[in-house]
Amino acid sequence: MTLIRASMALAIPDRSKVLNGLETLVIGAGGGLLFLWAGLPGGLISGAMCTVAIAALAGRPLAVPPVLTQSVLLLLGISLGSLMSQQLLQHMSSYPLTIGLLALATFCSTFGSSLYLQRVHGWDQTSAFLAGSPGALSQITILAAEKGADVAAIAVVQTMRVIILTAALPLVLALTGVTHAAPPPLPTTVASPFGLTALVAGSIGVSLLLRWIKFPASWMFGAMLASSLLHGSGLVDGGLPPWLRNAALVGIGALIGTRFARMKTSTLLSHVNAGLGSFAIAILISAVFVAVIGFTTHVRLADVVVAFAPGAMDAMLALALTLHIDPIFVGAHHLSRFLFVTISTPGIIHLFGRPQDDVDD
Repeated sequence: MTLIRASMALAIPDRSKVLNGLETLVIGAGGGLLFLWAGLPGGLISGAMCTVAIAALAGRPLAVPPVLTQSVLLLLGISLGSLMSQQLLQHMSSYPLTIGLLALATFCSTFGSSLYLQRVHGWDQTSAFLAGSPGALSQITILAAEKGADVAAIAVVQTMRVIILTAALPLVLALTGVTHAAPPPLPTTVASPFGLTALVAGSIGVSLLLRWIKFPASWMFGAMLASSLLHGSGLVDGGLPPWLRNAALVGIGALIGTRFARMKTSTLLSHVNAGLGSFAIAILISAVFVAVIGFTTHVRLADVVVAFAPGAMDAMLALALTLHIDPIFVGAHHLSRFLFVTISTPGIIHLFGRPQDDVDD
């Protein structure tokens, strides 16, 4: 009887996690379909994200299980890699210039947002720098805990930036007509059973290899690399079934929305002005660099806008897929910024943040 009770005690949490995951996906799918029916750009992602975020703030224990998260990122990477073509590689000569400007834009927006949070909202230097740093949320959160920064406030500012960008960017691009200039088409044919098997097996293998060497966003970039190689070499023709690709878009939107699951409404409201203000500063600074690139290179403006948007890497790549934007260009730039933020932020905090003695006090 003791063993039975023990096994039941272990099974109950697993069952609750499964039910929470199913509830998350159902809410996300409903929101995605609603936004899609309304004809909103990027509706599957933004709809799933918004409805899951609202439900999470209302107190629902929403979450996406790790296995499902990895599956969604894998499918997203396969879909992105299936867009590989010579047409998408034509602007690679511009990458050194644009990636260099992206590093400078990241540095300027981080300091601009940080200065705003310190001067207007009275934040301490460490918390302000970490909140102003775009992307790499997991690394930023760990560093914030180590340095004694305000983790909750940082999480609110970072999450608001991702949510606003994911919801608003498709609308802005559509309303301004920026995405209308010769977008790369999504695959219209579905790969053969052999092709689908090769895509999944190759993506899992490359992803595990990248995970072993601790490459960032290994599941998504591993699948994207494997799919690109298989499609670019002509070994596989066609992509995932549309329903599976759409399920991945809903999944990534739901995953973003669950960031609010562990956040109290009072905490969100107390830092909403700081989040909106720092977001505005980051967008204005990024817009300056986007304008410079738009006037000095031949890269499509929509590609530059999504590549320079200070949002989460997985969310921006998902938008690149659904908005028919060059995934190679966007992926290279968001990966570069992720590495730049991960490497430089600890040094910036050491030089400009609170001394460790102050934290310990």
